[in-house]
Amino acid sequence: MKAENYIDKLASVNLDSVFNPYADVCEITDREDANEIRCNNLLSYLKSMDGNVESIWFGRDLGYRGGRRTGLALTDENHLSEFSELYRGVAVSQATNGGLMSERTANIVWTMLSEISKPPFLWNIFPFHPHEPDKPMSNRNHTAKERQQCEHLIVELIEWLRPNNIVAIGNDSYNALTKMGYDCSYVRHPSYGGQAKFVNGIRELHNISM
Repeated sequence: MKAENYIDKLASVNLDSVFNPYADVCEITDREDANEIRCNNLLSYLKSMDGNVESIWFGRDLGYRGGRRTGLALTDENHLSEFSELYRGVAVSQATNGGLMSERTANIVWTMLSEISKPPFLWNIFPFHPHEPDKPMSNRNHTAKERQQCEHLIVELIEWLRPNNIVAIGNDSYNALTKMGYDCSYVRHPSYGGQAKFVNGIRELHNISM
């Protein structure tokens, strides 16, 4: 698989009440070429990881304060510089206007990434931002039908990166991955009071002293 071809497939997805950061440009927050910037962010990331992936962490979907803006799963704009440092100088840029935005889930995830010797590839079982109809700056759970329409993208990514292990963050990602036939480890999602369990779960998986 070529990274460019994979991004083309991502960009071709068009679903109702779903923002595709690799094709869409938000009139509220984005620069004119924001979709191209996010495609380049992901392209650099994918190329840096090809054949060198210990694990993939799967979240649920992109949030309006995080991946909708960056095109990078579990990563908000406040961590773009750290992203570049952690992933061996991968070039990533801000695609929005104004100040950098922070996301709570991304903050917790990136706190744990600082404790891990070999960083995982970060992705979501639904790689786009689902929102309420006519409310682009909102988050909602993606539907089973929406996820199934993107299932081939998950299969292709896993087959290409060939990780030694897969980590599901939260029930939604765990249930989806196991239904697809993948063996994966489960950790609690850090939202809705799950921060401590997420931290402990990641430390246990990576044999990090408490």
